[in-house]
Amino acid sequence: MAIFTYTALKNNKDIVKGKVEAEDLRGARAQVMKLGFIPTAVYEESVGKEKAKEAAAQVQGGQMKTMGLSEKMEFTSTLQILAQSGIPMIESLMFIENDAAKLKIRLVAKELRRQIMAGATFADTIAKYPNQFGQVYIGLCKAGEDSGELEKTLERMLELLNKQANIRGKVIGTLMYPAFVICLAVVIVLVMLMFVFPVFKDMFDGMGKELPWITATLMDAGLFLKHYWYLVPLMLFGSIFGIITLFRWEPSKRKIDKYVLQIPLLTDLIQFSNFANFIAVMQVAYDAGVPIVECLYLSNLTLTNYTLKEKIEAATSMVQQGQHLSVALRTTGSIPKMILFMIATGEQSGRLGEMLLQAVHYIDKKLDDIIDTMTKMIEPLMLIVIGSIVLTLALALYLPLFGSYMSD
Repeated sequence: MAIFTYTALKNNKDIVKGKVEAEDLRGARAQVMKLGFIPTAVYEESVGKEKAKEAAAQVQGGQMKTMGLSEKMEFTSTLQILAQSGIPMIESLMFIENDAAKLKIRLVAKELRRQIMAGATFADTIAKYPNQFGQVYIGLCKAGEDSGELEKTLERMLELLNKQANIRGKVIGTLMYPAFVICLAVVIVLVMLMFVFPVFKDMFDGMGKELPWITATLMDAGLFLKHYWYLVPLMLFGSIFGIITLFRWEPSKRKIDKYVLQIPLLTDLIQFSNFANFIAVMQVAYDAGVPIVECLYLSNLTLTNYTLKEKIEAATSMVQQGQHLSVALRTTGSIPKMILFMIATGEQSGRLGEMLLQAVHYIDKKLDDIIDTMTKMIEPLMLIVIGSIVLTLALALYLPLFGSYMSD
């Protein structure tokens, strides 16, 4: 038998502390519940201090480690199920705090419960942690709480998170194949330059003839890389670091975002993947009773392309000045015409929420079609790329041999 220290809730409001004797943690919780209390934290006395230190290290002054998308989905899913079952918010958070699989989620639930027990609302509490939940999550929960439909809002929020994960997975899946082919091409080139071309050097030197420029260039590159082999990983890591920096540094990211929208193969993928989240958030926010300008603001937060963001910001300003939503969005020149038609129809008929839902279904289907088309186009394109590289390397090796044969 071990001694367990517990903290529990009495009469759903008073915090009590004490100790119980039990064989394991489950038995200790059962003992606390037999006392008529709701356990919020139960630790074996020998490890309780270590647990407390671990939690204190990660929660200081309201600061918590950022949850990833999967962790946010797990937290929201559990909270939504418990709320839908009629369990009060404090008890729901207690359950998550005690039973969530990941420490980050338990710590988030603990901090939220602590502040709600002190008198704060759920929406006001999560608003203190924008890095944890994001402005979209906070804004929608605020609207849901104000309208008395927080459970429904959590359900829609979970749908949005699932949608975000699904879109991210589709886009990454589409780009994985070309990324793999590019990496394979780099490996092929390095192996040929460092190990194959140097083998032919003595034979080519023995011919006593001037090498074709492509052969000479690749031969020199191969000898250089073979001699200074330690530069290869440095160049590879340097290239990866440089690419990541370009996409994370705002000035360069803005320029990249502008130019990628001019690439035919990528324009539709970028626009539809961005606006799929944009329209989905707008639909949920509008149904939750959020004013249309704030709907645009929350929806704009989901966009990852700076150029599209700036266009929506300009459209939002027009709506603030009294312009119709469909007219303002039309000025962006980026939103699909069918979506604009649906929004305009919804405004005229007074069924904007219903038409936004139809727009969500439409843009999801279009995004799937675009990804399928891109996948079919990328495969032969990548074969052409690999074939061109292999052909170039083969020509560089055999051109001197052909030249020597023809001269003889």
